[in-house]
Amino acid sequence: MVDRIAFDLVSPERLLLSEEAEMVTVPGTEGEFGVLLGHEPVISTLRPGVIDMRGGTQGDARFFVQGGFVEVNPLKITVLAEEAIPMEQVDAGVLDQRIRNAEEDIHLAKTEGARARAVEILDTLRLMRAAL
Repeated sequence: MVDRIAFDLVSPERLLLSEEAEMVTVPGTEGEFGVLLGHEPVISTLRPGVIDMRGGTQGDARFFVQGGFVEVNPLKITVLAEEAIPMEQVDAGVLDQRIRNAEEDIHLAKTEGARARAVEILDTLRLMRAAL
């Protein structure tokens, strides 16, 4: 029998996934890290990136997260994501158009704050595109 860790992925709206997995890799602020059953307790913030769940009872799954928090204990990993999108739902064509729109928003920004926000959005969209 394969040892599995309980994994919950929660967004502000709802519980997105409650599964048992062999390993979950998350994009921590200090770098990506993998979590197996028996992992030492950790609490970390997340940066935009991909959560990769391997060996789930329903198969593998990947989610792009905008950021959030992760709490790990020896038996369970819980991700509280600002936003989480299943990678199989990401449309490359739509994403490419959103990238072009964000690039235009940077050039049209009238304030430094608006420009900084547009750059942040563009960086996140490019990360998501690279994950496809």
